[in-house]
Amino acid sequence: MIQPERIRILNDKQVRDGQYVLYWMQAAQRVEYNHALEYAVRTADKMRRPVVVFFGITEGWPEANQRHYHFMLEGLQEVRMALEARGIQMVIQHQSPDSGARDLAHAAASVVVDAGHLRIQREWRARVAERIECVLCEVETNLIVPVEEASSKEDFSAGTFRPRITKKLHHYLLPVDQRKPKLDSLGMKFSAFNIDDMDAVLSKLSIDRSVRKVDTFRGGTSEAKRRLADFLQNKLDRFAELRNDPAQDYVSHMSPYLHFGQISPLYIALQVQKTSSEGKEAFLEELIVRRELSHNFVFYNHHYDTFACLPPWAHRTLNFHSRDRREYVYSLEQFENAQTHDPYWNAAQKEMVLTGKMHGYMRMYWGKKILEWSKNPRTGFKIALYLNNKYELDGRDPNAFAGVAWCFGKHDRAWSERPVFGKVRYMNAAGLKRKFDADAYVRRIEALEEK
Repeated sequence: MIQPERIRILNDKQVRDGQYVLYWMQAAQRVEYNHALEYAVRTADKMRRPVVVFFGITEGWPEANQRHYHFMLEGLQEVRMALEARGIQMVIQHQSPDSGARDLAHAAASVVVDAGHLRIQREWRARVAERIECVLCEVETNLIVPVEEASSKEDFSAGTFRPRITKKLHHYLLPVDQRKPKLDSLGMKFSAFNIDDMDAVLSKLSIDRSVRKVDTFRGGTSEAKRRLADFLQNKLDRFAELRNDPAQDYVSHMSPYLHFGQISPLYIALQVQKTSSEGKEAFLEELIVRRELSHNFVFYNHHYDTFACLPPWAHRTLNFHSRDRREYVYSLEQFENAQTHDPYWNAAQKEMVLTGKMHGYMRMYWGKKILEWSKNPRTGFKIALYLNNKYELDGRDPNAFAGVAWCFGKHDRAWSERPVFGKVRYMNAAGLKRKFDADAYVRRIEALEEK
C-alpha cells in the first residue's frame, strides 16, 4: 500500500505526454519495499508508458570517500540487475544527481523522487522542481511514518516524539505490493556510466582515497536481508539484554544498509513483528522511535550539523564550563590515530577505522570523551562529527548527526552539574566496567587489528 500522505508534489507543473515516467532514485537504493518505485510503476501503467530509473553518481556529496562509494556501488550493481528482471532500465550517470535528473526529465511525462531530508538532498530536489517542465512527485519510503505526519515540529526528546509517532503506526505498518510494469524500457537508448568493474569505476571518481573499503560489510539488499535473518533467528531474543555489551555481538548491523536505502525500515519492522521474540519491542524502539526522531531533527533543525543545533540549556551549560581545566586535551590527529590514555576509547576508535562501524554503546562513550578531552565543546563537536562521518559507513545521515549531538545534550535532559560537562550527561570508564567486560572488548578489537 502507498499511503497518500507519503506523496508530496514539489512543483506546480502537470503530467505531460512524455516518453516515460522517470524515477530519480537517490536515497532509496533498492527495488524491494520501495514506495517511490512502485508509485512510478503505477503512474506509468496508467499512462501506458515505461519506467526509467536514473541514479547520479557525484563526487560532490559532503565527506564521502572511497569506503562509502565502494559500499554504495556494490548495492547499485544489485539494484540494476533486479530492475532489469522487472523490465526497467537503470540509467547510471557520472554527474550531479540534480543535473542528470533535469536532463532526463526533458523527455519524461512525470518525475518521481524518493524523499531525503538532509540539506543537500533538499537543495537538489528544489532545483529540479523549479527547472523541469513536468510534475515532480516526492515519495517518502525511507521512513515508516513520513516526517511531517509523525510530528509537525521539532521534538526535543524521545519522550515527546514517541506518543506522536506511535499513534500513527497502524496506518503505515503495511506491506508494499510490488508489480512488474506493463511496458518495459530495456530497449530504450541512453548514455550511461558502466559500473560493472568496481576498480575501474572508482578510478574515474575524484574522491578521497585515504579511507579504504572494509571487508566487514558488503553492500546490497541481499546481504542486508541475510544479516537481518541471522539477527532475527539468533540475536533478537537477547537484544534487550545484551545490545549495550560491545564485547558481544547482539546488534542487527542494519545501519549501513538503512543509510544507503538498501533495505527498507518498513520491511525490517514487519519482519520483526512476525516474531514472538521478547526483544522485539526494544528493537522497534530503536528502529522506529529513535531513528525517526533523528529525521525529525534534521528536517526541522537547519543547524543539525553544527554546535548551534543544541538545545538552549546545553548551550548555556557547555559555554559556561568551556574554560574549565581539562585533565587531558587531545588534538584531532591524536584522536584520529587512537592516541589517548584510555584503552577503551582507543579500541572504539580503532573499531570504527577498521570495520566501518562502531558499537552503539561505545559510540556514546566515544563522543562523551571527545567532549571532555577537547580544548572546548565547539571544537569537540567538530572533531566528533568529522571522525564519525569519515569512517562510519552509516555516517553523514540523520542518525549520525543526532548521535553526535546527543553526546553534547541533544534529545536529553539536564543532569547534575560537574566540571567540563556542566549539566550534560557524563560517562566514564568505570561505568563501562560495571555494564560489561570492557577488557574483553579491547581484546576483541586487538584481534581485529592483528588480522
